[in-house]
Amino acid sequence: MKTDQSVAIIGTGNMGGGMARNLLAHGFAVHVRDIDANKTQPLQALGAQVHNSPVTMAAVAPLLIVCVVTADETHDVLFGDQGVASALKPGQTVMLCPTIAPHDAERFAQQLSVLGVHTIDAPMSGGPARATEGTMSLMVACLDAVFAQHAQVLHVLSNQLFRISERVGDGARTKLVNNLLAGINLVGAAEALALAERMGLSAQTTLEVIGKSSGHSWVGMDRMQRALKNDFAPLAHMTLLTKDTRLACEAAAAVGFEGPLGRKASAVFAQACEAGLSDLDDGALLQLLRG
Repeated sequence: MKTDQSVAIIGTGNMGGGMARNLLAHGFAVHVRDIDANKTQPLQALGAQVHNSPVTMAAVAPLLIVCVVTADETHDVLFGDQGVASALKPGQTVMLCPTIAPHDAERFAQQLSVLGVHTIDAPMSGGPARATEGTMSLMVACLDAVFAQHAQVLHVLSNQLFRISERVGDGARTKLVNNLLAGINLVGAAEALALAERMGLSAQTTLEVIGKSSGHSWVGMDRMQRALKNDFAPLAHMTLLTKDTRLACEAAAAVGFEGPLGRKASAVFAQACEAGLSDLDDGALLQLLRG
């Protein structure tokens, strides 16, 4: 694909870096910023332009993608001392990809709207390989006109593009529902394999059975396959689902909903972090539940 479009990405870790590689491969001019130069140097070698501050990115692209981790980090890159918002012009668009609370997505959108800047609420799912391939899921909530304006970029970023609604915050709500289920499934998968081992079964054989049977879940299979090889290098840090399940439980409480499993799963992730597993892949739940 040949294009003269420019896209700016703040935060080029696992997902943001994958998105940048995908856009570069499709001929976009890509501008990147990350506090860790080790994450931007490989992208620069592929043709991306590296910026030393978020604020300088406002002038380079009509669409700026924020791909950091937390609401606090999002606030800093938007409205901090060198925040990009101070230099954005009316008509530009900020796309929010972190998993954050719905009220934070709404708050950021409101602050940007005062500047005449549009917001796309677009949390993502699928991991770095799918981000690079353009096969990750994007849960998009924004005005129809804004969606149409950036449709080409969105369809390059994701062939699993879900148009949630026009209400900013609904993307965040959808992502939290998804990640709560992912957390429940992952805790369940780790519990099942720890039980299989305690029963004297082969965990590997048990996992193969689960993969072809009713207990299958994508996140369970993905994480437990690595865990059984003692590969806990963090493709998805334990802290992420710890944060996401907590946010999902808070969002549930805000609408008066209390389910039987969400808080229990969230507590297991918190326990894993307290046990010193926070810097490992979330598949390390298996270590925790082995006892």
